[in-house]
Amino acid sequence: MSMIRALLAALLLIATPAMAAQTYVTGVEDVPLAPGLLAVDGGTSFDSPQGRIVVAFAKGPVTEAAVLAFYAVSLPQLGWKRSEASAFKREGETLRLDFGGSPQALTVRFTIAPAP
Repeated sequence: MSMIRALLAALLLIATPAMAAQTYVTGVEDVPLAPGLLAVDGGTSFDSPQGRIVVAFAKGPVTEAAVLAFYAVSLPQLGWKRSEASAFKREGETLRLDFGGSPQALTVRFTIAPAP
């Protein structure tokens, strides 16, 4: 039993720095940035009578496929359900990911808006 406790303690020590280093999409405290992406200034965030509207940007040397794979795994854990290849829905909101640039400098636009 003590071996299992030691293993769990070691896993927690390893995981803690990774969790602490997690950054989030600007203006959205519950959508993490995919590895390799950095937030870019120039987004918008406000509340409307229908719900919040957020447009945020991130950029990095990653591929669209890697970003989509990350969000396909991480967003369902946060309550988002995939509705299209690059769109998710949760509690009356839609999160859409749009891509531009190249794998050397991919730009991702995150748009959260009330679901239609």
